Amino acid sequence: MTALATKSGSPAERFTSRDPDDFPIPNASQEDWRFSPLARLREFFEPFEPDGVIEGEESVPAGAHVSVVDPHSLDAFGTALTPTDRVSALAMAHARRSLHVTVDAGAELTEPIVLTRRGISGRSYTHHVVEIGANAKATMVIDHLGLIRVAANIEFVIGDGASLSVVAVNSADAGSVQLSSYAALVGRDATYRHTNITLGGSVVRIVPTVRFGGPGGRAELLGVSFAGDEQHFESRLFVDHDAPSCTSNVLYKNALLGNSARTVWIGDVRIRPAAKGTSTYEMNRNLLLSDGARADSVPNLEIETGEIAGAGHASTTGRFDDLQLFYLQSRGIPEDEARRLVVRGFFADVVERIGVPDLQQRIMTAIEARLGFTPELESSDA
Repeated sequence: MTALATKSGSPAERFTSRDPDDFPIPNASQEDWRFSPLARLREFFEPFEPDGVIEGEESVPAGAHVSVVDPHSLDAFGTALTPTDRVSALAMAHARRSLHVTVDAGAELTEPIVLTRRGISGRSYTHHVVEIGANAKATMVIDHLGLIRVAANIEFVIGDGASLSVVAVNSADAGSVQLSSYAALVGRDATYRHTNITLGGSVVRIVPTVRFGGPGGRAELLGVSFAGDEQHFESRLFVDHDAPSCTSNVLYKNALLGNSARTVWIGDVRIRPAAKGTSTYEMNRNLLLSDGARADSVPNLEIETGEIAGAGHASTTGRFDDLQLFYLQSRGIPEDEARRLVVRGFFADVVERIGVPDLQQRIMTAIEARLGFTPELESSDA
């Protein structure tokens, strides 16, 4: 395979390559991997013979099309993504079957495209490509269930004036490992929203990236995760502004319950000299619900032009608000119910933006189940 590698003199430039051998074996001294549980991931650092069994189901409304192809045969292969780490490069090199999802130009889908993937056994490489035609409008739900051990890439190529909302749900079983790179190329005056929901699995590491293919693009990256004991949920975002008058907003929220619960959020935004008129803001909030839980949060912002509309970032990590809990209890709400309401409120503003009511309810029910509540208890309280 021909290597495609890039590196500039800027300290913020990311090294990218399609050749796995251009990347060293990950170790704790590398910035991209220093927070990751390397001992639990080593089997993905060298090529393996895929033996994964994953059952798939698709719900495809009119105006959309899904086919299984060799990813290397697609014209859009690599258009949005050039890998930034060894695992992603291995997935690009060794994936042999891909879902190719297309939406017709001008189509406005009335129902979401739903891709359900239920892992049965083994390890897999996947590399999927999604192309949204000009001025089309679509919502896509990617649902991960079962025992999944996968190195995955998903590319989104969004045409001029188009709108795509993606919801990636990670509710896999204990023992699952998901190492996923999501890359979007947002066309002129196009809109892209990516919402990542992580509730299950043992290790989930996602790398969402956004580039803008023309002026006027808008991107929104949202995230919700609820980590328990022995769960490591890691998100490494990069928004690359290299076109004028584009907008990006990032909001990720993590809750942690359990002595060994761990979340990592790295948010990198770069505004290059050509990106005049950029508006960007990123926020990460972490709620610690027990002693021993740990949340690492690192927002980074590099601005290379003074002609921007606005830029900022923020990060907060804190324990359960005892004053808020006391306030609710003083009004006759039992302590357990008060905690449920606080956690539900913490996540609600992100979940409500998903725009798929049944999925929103499923996510909130799953969050409450982590707190020891069931739908039956909720209905009896009502």
